[in-house]
Amino acid sequence: MVPHLVTALTGPLLELERRVLEARTAIERWFRLFWQAHEPPFYCSVDLRNSGFKLAPVDTNLFPGGFNNLGPAFLPLAVQAATTAIERLCPQAKNLLLVPESHTRNRWYLENVATLAAILRQTGLEIRIGGLTVREKTELETATGRKILLEPLQREGARLTLEGFDPCAILLNNDLSAGIPAILEGLEGQVLLPPLHAGWALRRKSRHFAAFDEVAGEFARLIDIDPWLLDPYYASCGEIDFHARAGEECLASNVAALLEKIRAKYLEYGVRETPYVAVKADAGTYGMGVMMVRDAAEVRELNRKQRNKMAVVKEGLAVEQVIIQEGVHTLERIEDKAAEPVVYMIDRTVIGGFYRVHGARAADENLNAPGMQFVPLAFEQPCTVPDPGAGCDAPPNRFYAYGVAARLA
Repeated sequence: MVPHLVTALTGPLLELERRVLEARTAIERWFRLFWQAHEPPFYCSVDLRNSGFKLAPVDTNLFPGGFNNLGPAFLPLAVQAATTAIERLCPQAKNLLLVPESHTRNRWYLENVATLAAILRQTGLEIRIGGLTVREKTELETATGRKILLEPLQREGARLTLEGFDPCAILLNNDLSAGIPAILEGLEGQVLLPPLHAGWALRRKSRHFAAFDEVAGEFARLIDIDPWLLDPYYASCGEIDFHARAGEECLASNVAALLEKIRAKYLEYGVRETPYVAVKADAGTYGMGVMMVRDAAEVRELNRKQRNKMAVVKEGLAVEQVIIQEGVHTLERIEDKAAEPVVYMIDRTVIGGFYRVHGARAADENLNAPGMQFVPLAFEQPCTVPDPGAGCDAPPNRFYAYGVAARLA
C-alpha cells in the first residue's frame, strides 16, 4: 500500500520528525485534552506540503470529496470513527440525510457520494440522499457504475425531510459556495453537520490560518520547535476586483512583504530554494482562484486571461478577498511526478489519505489541477502506531507526522 516515494530525507524535517516521535505521548495527551475543549469537525481533509525542511498544512476542507480515492484499507477505521462521532452528536440517530453538491454530472464526485454513504450505512444508520436542486427522484450512475438515488428535499416546519423520511442528522457534502439555501436555515431538533457557518458563504481561509497560528504556536512550545516549521506565513487583502484591477497595490505590497519575510527564514535555515507565495481566493475550493507568484511585479502584470481566472471561482462566486500564503515546495515525488499528501479525518481520527500526483506540475506549483492523479495510502497503522526504532525516515514515522500536522489543521 505504500507508494515509492522519492523524498528529501535530510535537513530540519528529519529533526522535526524526531521531535514529534520523542514527544508522541505528550502529543497524544495534548490532542486528547484539546478535543475535550473544542468540538472537532465531523469530517475534513487537509492538503499538506513536505518541503524537506518544513511540513505544513496549506488547505483544510470541511466538506471533503474524494473519499473514493482513499482505497479499501481505510474503510474499517472510517466506519469506527463515524460511529463514535454519531454516538456523541446524535445518540438516538436512526436516519441520516446526506446532501451533496449540485454538480451531479461529475461521475467521480458521485463515486465519492456513494462511498461516503456506504461508510455511514455501516454505522447502523439508514442513509438517503437529498439534492438541493432536484425536483423529482433521480437515479444517477457513478464512474464505476454504482447507482445512487437523489431525492428532492422537503421542508416540514423547522425540519428538513424527504418523502417518508425524517432524519435526526443532516450531513452536508456541499460547501455552500453558492450561498446558504433558505431551506437549510432555522432548522430545529436536527443536527446539521457541518454547521452553516462552516460553508464558503461565511468561512474565510484567512480566519482559519489566524486560528492555526495560535494552535501551531502552542504545539511548537509543547515540543520545543520553531512554529514556522509547521505554519506557513500568510497575509490577506480585501476589496479586490481583478477585472477592474482594484486592490492591485494592496496585493503587490503584501506579496513583496511576505516574500521578504520568507527570504529571511530561508537564510536562517540555509534553504536555497526560490521563495514564492500562493495567492488564493479567501473563500472557495477545488484549486480554483489560485496563482503562484515569485515577484510582486507579476501581480501588476497579469494579463486578461489571468485576471479572469482569478476573478471568479466555483458556483460563479466573485473573488473579493484573497489570502497570500507562503508557498511550500513539495519534494515528494511518485514515479518522478510531483506529489503531495492529502490526509482525511472523521471526527478526531485520522482515517486515511492519498497522494495527489501531477506529472505536468513542478514542486512549486498547484497540484490540484486538471491532469492530477491519486495514489491511495492507508494510514490506519502508520498514523496511530509510529515505530521510533525504525528511524525518522521510515514510512510509519513520516506518516505519523502527517497525521499530527493534519490534526493540528
